[in-house]
Amino acid sequence: MRVLISGAGIAGPTLAYFLAKAGGARITLVEKAPTQLPYGQNIDIQGSARKVIAKMGLLDEVRRNHTTEKGTQFIDPQGRPFAGLGLEEGKPPVSLTSEFEILRGDLAAVLWRATEGMVGVTYMFGTTVKAVLSSDEAGVRVELSDGAVHAFDLLVLADGQWSKLRKHCFPAERISVLDKNMYVAYFTVPRRPEDTAWWNVYHALGARIVTTRPDPHGTMRAMFSCMPRTPAQKTAWQDACRAERATQQALVRAEFADAGWQAQRLLDAMPQAPDFYFHPMQQIRMDKWFQGRVVCLGDTAWAPTPLTGMGTSLAITGAYVLAGELSKLGAGEHPARALEAFDTAFRPFVEQSQQIPPFVPGIAHPETAVGRWVFQAFVATLARIVAIPWVARKFDGGGPANEDDFLLPEYASFEDEKAG
Repeated sequence: MRVLISGAGIAGPTLAYFLAKAGGARITLVEKAPTQLPYGQNIDIQGSARKVIAKMGLLDEVRRNHTTEKGTQFIDPQGRPFAGLGLEEGKPPVSLTSEFEILRGDLAAVLWRATEGMVGVTYMFGTTVKAVLSSDEAGVRVELSDGAVHAFDLLVLADGQWSKLRKHCFPAERISVLDKNMYVAYFTVPRRPEDTAWWNVYHALGARIVTTRPDPHGTMRAMFSCMPRTPAQKTAWQDACRAERATQQALVRAEFADAGWQAQRLLDAMPQAPDFYFHPMQQIRMDKWFQGRVVCLGDTAWAPTPLTGMGTSLAITGAYVLAGELSKLGAGEHPARALEAFDTAFRPFVEQSQQIPPFVPGIAHPETAVGRWVFQAFVATLARIVAIPWVARKFDGGGPANEDDFLLPEYASFEDEKAG
């Protein structure tokens, strides 16, 4: 089987790994970046995705690339931490940080290194799919950005939430966007001696949040988030999503100039950041993830938003399931049966993971001083409660990190040591 994967982030390389392990496939991954970029913010590997990473033999490598974050602490208007949820070795996980916390760029690099030398896997950086020329019973013909035309048996779109190829291959009525009225700017800033190894979260007034997080590379990861409160403000943030970086940064600077705490320091460093990323908090939902010989995977198919904490885990686990179903096809068989089985098996878990309570993210973005005081009182009380040993033990093995969140199917071609 000749498989073309558009996107070499998380889902694409994971799919390539298991297809190569099953054997009998020639996999080409195209990626618009000229090389693996070290960009991206913190992500977490949860539940069944950890089992997939273990099957790949990469758990220790993921741990070695941990962000070094010790936990989460909340900052008051005077810049002082008033509540913390720490990550302590040997104790139940009550923190928003986990032992599998890793930067997206670091995880992408781990997956790339694990797959680049596998038989049947080819990476083409600095390359994109310019056009899908045809997709029919005979196969998929594409023109790449270098002008070359190639034929494949399957095209996998793993090129992100705003995939242009998805728009080209799927009718608009098949795709819906759920807007959460939240906008985020991420970027990297120089580390200062006084910076800690904690995820620092500061709630400014006016439904704004400022955070800093440590990384293992001697820098800090900054985040500004805002929930517009008026139609004019909403329009400004919506328009900025389609604007140039300078316009986006000008909006962030105007909105957070009076936020307090370390906002000014981060705003001053923002223009020099190599990885500034402006992101509307929106989910992608599709009624079917495939059409003919084209299938969507990861955020391209189901972006759950960082509010769920499940984006990376769904990408990894979904890639495993898709590869497994494809591995069951006979030689030369049309992939339709495998794509249908993948959609049927994995969709219920995706839809469950996409569920976000209606009060999220609003509850974490208080507008007034009174609202902030109530939220801070709640957080401080929660931190004291979960610090009680018997309460902490209740968290052990529970929550979204539970390994049984999705029962992984067993595929014979992955278990055979001679496979691949």
